Amino acid sequence: MYHFSKKFVISFILAVLLLIPYTACTTVSSTTEQGHLETTTEDQIQGPVSTRSEQIAFVSDRDGNLEIYVMNSDGSMQTRLTTHEADDEWPSMSPDGKQIVFISNRDEPNRFSCMLTRDCNSEVYIINTDGTGLTRLTDSPNAEMFPMWSPDGTHIAFERNNDIYKMNLDGSNQINLTNDDMPNLYPIWMPDGQHIVILSARDGSLQFYTMNADGSDLQMMDSGLPPSTFPKKIYIVLGKNGQFYIRLDDLLYHSMEDSGSALGEFPMWSPDGTKIAFHSDRDGNLEIYVINADGSGFTRLTNNEAEDNYPTWSPDGEEIVFHSDRDGNNEIYVINADGTNLGNLTNNPANDTTPSWTP
Repeated sequence: MYHFSKKFVISFILAVLLLIPYTACTTVSSTTEQGHLETTTEDQIQGPVSTRSEQIAFVSDRDGNLEIYVMNSDGSMQTRLTTHEADDEWPSMSPDGKQIVFISNRDEPNRFSCMLTRDCNSEVYIINTDGTGLTRLTDSPNAEMFPMWSPDGTHIAFERNNDIYKMNLDGSNQINLTNDDMPNLYPIWMPDGQHIVILSARDGSLQFYTMNADGSDLQMMDSGLPPSTFPKKIYIVLGKNGQFYIRLDDLLYHSMEDSGSALGEFPMWSPDGTKIAFHSDRDGNLEIYVINADGSGFTRLTNNEAEDNYPTWSPDGEEIVFHSDRDGNNEIYVINADGTNLGNLTNNPANDTTPSWTP
């Protein structure tokens, strides 16, 4: 059975990809330079890993509970930034690479009891990449989820109580952008910094919407998502294995991948806005894919029997970092945007997940 560390962590379905025809898979073959690592015959580790100078933030339970870490893009200098008995999760690196925003239940008054009931109130925090300057940005009775930096580094979008909010970097001017009774989930900034993509059930089924960064001009996207009626409360839960699950009002847990057949999830636009990386189970298990933003050039980057999850781009759009359980537990990997040069950045018995590269 899975053990869940947190309630209210967001993912969503990139259903626009349902309209795109499948193409042949990209096969990667290589040899490893980094320690012992078991791989499949179709998708193997190649070295050397990235020699870039930027940092990557990630989450690991290697020290007993979920904490925020940073490392160089070649996997060196893996450093723990947070030290607390609570769970610190879902880091998002600032565009200048100097700060990380994340969520934590460290200030939950009933934290120990809530960890047993999986009903903790997470808040948004910010910390410098050298471990200094830890600051709490939100303070509300509702859980904050999935904070994300704007491309220009001036604002943070996040979810609170099924609505999308935006705030300044010091936590001031917290504005409800959606203000709707139905769930509004998982804000993703577009590269222009002027628009945000969300998943909303305001029409009775989950659909994609775009809106201006001030919440105006909300428009449904032609996503091709089949109608799916959901209750007013949808809980997205992160398991210890780094997988996301849906908990509906009936208290049943469903894998996010079970919420739709062969649907893409966790779309991340490249820095120049021309490509989208995402993971999908359309070929039988979770793999990393890339597609042009106009719907062309559909390419599968990974090909193995493991679960490859949650890709994010390097600042120049040439590489993608993600986590995978291909060696028996979740580790961080990097791969070129064309599917070549797969490298292992972390290698330990713990779970290392949800990497965030300097945008």
